[in-house]
Amino acid sequence: MSLVNFIKGSIIEFKEKVEWPKWPELQSSTIVVSVATLILSIFTFGVDEVFSKALRNIISLLINAVN
Repeated sequence: MSLVNFIKGSIIEFKEKVEWPKWPELQSSTIVVSVATLILSIFTFGVDEVFSKALRNIISLLINAVN
């Protein structure tokens, strides 16, 4: 019975107590999150490329030093 009461209580809370964002607020938040995600992905790509090239150079130096 407690699961049924939990589900009923959750539905009531979602309908009556939760303040859902208005459409313009939701659009604005979506734009902010999208731009932040794009910036973070570009930054991550850049750092990954720098580390990849650095590791390739280090490995190449080590191989050339052994030969």
